Amino acid sequence: MLNAIVRFSIRFRGIVIALACALLGYGIYSLTLAQYDVFPEFAPPQVQIQTEAPGLAPEQAEVLVTQPIENAIIGVPGIESLRSSSIQGLSLITVVFRASSNIYRDRQVVGERLSTLVGTLPTGVRAPIMTPLTASTSIAMMFGLTWPKHSLMDLTTVAEWTVKQRLLAVPGVAKVAIFGEESRQIQLQLNPEKLVQYNLTVDDVIAAARQATGIRGAGFVDTPNQRIVLQTEGQPVAAEQIAATVLVHRNGANVTLGEVCNVVDAPAPAIGAATIRGEPGLMVEPSSQYGANTLEVTRGLDQAITELRPALEKQGIVLHPDLMRPAEFIETALHNVRASLIVGAVLIIVVLFLFLFNLRTAAISCTAIPLSLLAAVIVLEKLGFSMNTMTLGGLAIAIGEVVDDAVIDAENIYRRLRENRHSQNPRPIFPVVFDASIEVRGAVVYATFAVILVFYPVLTMSGFAGRIFAPLGAAYILAILASLVVALTVTPALCLLLLGGRDLPPQEPPVVRWLKYGYEKVLLGVERAPGWVMAAVGVVIVLGGVLLFFLEGSFLPPLSEGNLVVHMTAVPGTSIQESLRLGDGVTRALLSFPFVRSVAQQVGRA
Repeated sequence: MLNAIVRFSIRFRGIVIALACALLGYGIYSLTLAQYDVFPEFAPPQVQIQTEAPGLAPEQAEVLVTQPIENAIIGVPGIESLRSSSIQGLSLITVVFRASSNIYRDRQVVGERLSTLVGTLPTGVRAPIMTPLTASTSIAMMFGLTWPKHSLMDLTTVAEWTVKQRLLAVPGVAKVAIFGEESRQIQLQLNPEKLVQYNLTVDDVIAAARQATGIRGAGFVDTPNQRIVLQTEGQPVAAEQIAATVLVHRNGANVTLGEVCNVVDAPAPAIGAATIRGEPGLMVEPSSQYGANTLEVTRGLDQAITELRPALEKQGIVLHPDLMRPAEFIETALHNVRASLIVGAVLIIVVLFLFLFNLRTAAISCTAIPLSLLAAVIVLEKLGFSMNTMTLGGLAIAIGEVVDDAVIDAENIYRRLRENRHSQNPRPIFPVVFDASIEVRGAVVYATFAVILVFYPVLTMSGFAGRIFAPLGAAYILAILASLVVALTVTPALCLLLLGGRDLPPQEPPVVRWLKYGYEKVLLGVERAPGWVMAAVGVVIVLGGVLLFFLEGSFLPPLSEGNLVVHMTAVPGTSIQESLRLGDGVTRALLSFPFVRSVAQQVGRA
């Protein structure tokens, strides 16, 4: 089979080279279609259910909200595990499904189960909702907002109605979480003494406030010619207007809401807080949708922030854009792969020129690098893999390996052509190239599959580690297999085309002659004392095995970005103010390090 492949490639070299050029073009096109992300999708399919339960203590939220929801969804097929958390005013349930399940079908079934809970939860508890479907590394960006001359309530209004709405319009954004909000409310702060004085109840006040602020349809009036739609006007939108609402009319006098309570604009009770470099502010966290291209989403967010910046700065709002930007990891990985390609190609050309004194041979060997890597990218894209730090890392590791087969093939063909050119009875070029390629095919194929077998266990890893590292192994193996195909087809075709009719020097290059002379002495020394050589090898193996136990272990290498986000776990019940005080000390300590660019802190929840 190998003989037939090589013979076909040499005979129809024009077709093979044309197909290689088509592969090159389609591979570059596939790079534009690929999904770019920080890490592979390592989390199993899961659905998060969030239920707001204002006023309920954690124990009450667990018994009255969390447990009924769990009982409703526990029978959904495909559930692998179920986790829940109940805190003050919030119930959060995470339903994890089997890795092979369809996440969209899972969400539909869970939604059907949640619809059966309508009317069964306590009064005041909002309907359970499924949070938007996001990727494992869902946070696409994290930036901060501060407004030195205004309150957080004013800043929250701008963030909610200007910044958040613009970010949600970016394609690929699933949700925008804001930490540190102080949402504006028109609050009725009751005066118990006034209620007793006028013989009123809290329900009376609530009913009057609802009636004053509600919008009701007024219907329509039909005439012989048209239908006239009636619209009510006069809904109060300011605290002063609501305070003037008549609560009750007694003895010819009106009692207004402002007489029994203090009607003010005030922030909602805080459920979280945020600081940027120790200064109170808002942390905005847009999350990308499941399967979205992180680079495209980040570019869209960058453009949206650029459009918002002039208006924000005109109001005096300070934008802190560099709190966290996961796309930097992808851009760094892409830069490293490009740099490795350039450095690898240059080194190959230099080394092959020194060993062969022929630039054409070096160029033939270098074609294996882009062809092999782009072929691997095409297959990865068709299999549904994203371009992330793991797959790009696998391609970067393979750069030094993909050129081996082509180098071996090109060097042997070059050597046989040179010998044939200066022999007394030179043979035709076609059989010389064919025989030279077949001569090394067996060793190249065996070595390639031996390397693949070494990496194959990475594909069989299970659990979280398998979902993280399997794409790295897949990228490496696909690149190695592609390099073997290139060496079997493209390399012999190019060698016949570019080297077949050229004058080749009869003598070996000076570097090769010098190395052969030194290598001969080394071999003679090894033959005289093979026992000492084996003993030295054994000592090195033992020392390597011993040192292995002294190396530190970690699941992933550190990703040193320089931007830190502080999360602190304190004693349950610790106030937001105390958490901010503790975090402020940590922030100042971290900012004292020269390699730390920014520090932000999150407290509570968004």
